[in-house]
Amino acid sequence: MTTSPHTWAAAAGHVAAGPPGRPDALAAAGPEQRYRIGTGARPRPPGRAAARPAQQRRCPARTGAIDEQTWRRAIAAIEAADEVALACHVSPDGDALGSMLALGLALRAAGRRVVASFGDRDFAVPRLLRFLPGQDLLVEPARYPAAPGLMITFDVATVERLGMLEDSARNAGELLVVDHHASNDTASGFGTLRLVDPTAAATAVLAEELIARLGLPVDEQIATCLYTGLVTDTGSFRYGVTPAVHDMAGRLVATGLATDEITRELWEGNPFGYLKVLATALERATLEPLAAEAHGLVWTYVTREDRAAVALPYEEVEGIIDVVRQAGEADVAVVLKQDDDGLWQVSARSKGAIDVGRACTALGGGGHPRAAGFTSHLPPDDTLALLRPLLTRM
Repeated sequence: MTTSPHTWAAAAGHVAAGPPGRPDALAAAGPEQRYRIGTGARPRPPGRAAARPAQQRRCPARTGAIDEQTWRRAIAAIEAADEVALACHVSPDGDALGSMLALGLALRAAGRRVVASFGDRDFAVPRLLRFLPGQDLLVEPARYPAAPGLMITFDVATVERLGMLEDSARNAGELLVVDHHASNDTASGFGTLRLVDPTAAATAVLAEELIARLGLPVDEQIATCLYTGLVTDTGSFRYGVTPAVHDMAGRLVATGLATDEITRELWEGNPFGYLKVLATALERATLEPLAAEAHGLVWTYVTREDRAAVALPYEEVEGIIDVVRQAGEADVAVVLKQDDDGLWQVSARSKGAIDVGRACTALGGGGHPRAAGFTSHLPPDDTLALLRPLLTRM
């Protein structure tokens, strides 16, 4: 059945200040109308300060232009849908899964029918993200609607990144794309409605704004999902950070979420086998000071055999790039990780001089100027031979 925005607000215990999608309505509505401050059932640990009231004005944590007509059309599509089918990219990270589950929880709290998934053949939430609330919304790809009336994708730069859900996207009556990848441009992008803003520090920024424009409140569980997306895609608030990003973090923390617990789950729970594989990767790391237009390149690789020796799943090696990039002599860091199918998943990072997003897009991948990736069927040396000449200045 179709639910009006007024029914939604009543179901969520919220009275909207004006028509959804209107920026004046958002400005007039105080954050107490959208955020449940410190209402979580989890007891506050000793020594933790009580939640503080949020700021009186909400400033979107982005500067790019998504026109108001597009926002209104997106809101209208969600309001008219009998069921909302959510999806994020394969091998989901914190921003993809967190953004998707945040909107799913907000819609379900408003009485809407929601289904969510990602298109991996071996369907499993990555270990470090299993603390996220809302996972009961998830279904395996085989149970996902084949032709959803409304499908919303999160953090998906190309339709191929949906994996087993690609056909559902192509068959959807309305396909709303919520993303912040620079490579997801209008010319090559997909979707019938596009909320794409490369200036957003994370897709979670757009998810928060979408929830606000729907007039739905944010409780501690929703905030936990959004904060996870924000903190992972900004590298613990090191990259792409603006005052508005910290304002958003403040709004989320004010709900009472446990930032220390989120940090521990994300970065302090690696299995011992990870240390063994990391040591092997660092031992074979190569520094090329003259590569990347003399800004320097450091790279290494991890094989299936490296992981098999310590029974380490592929998902556990994602963090190796964050160690390799610490080499001060190199602007660019690259880690090639062999997955269970034998393909090489390439992660590239830049400290600001070189545009790795452009390079990875040229090789069939995508991402941002400072963080990107692609898939290679070639061994590491041959893959680097293709990548090196593409590592050029911003």
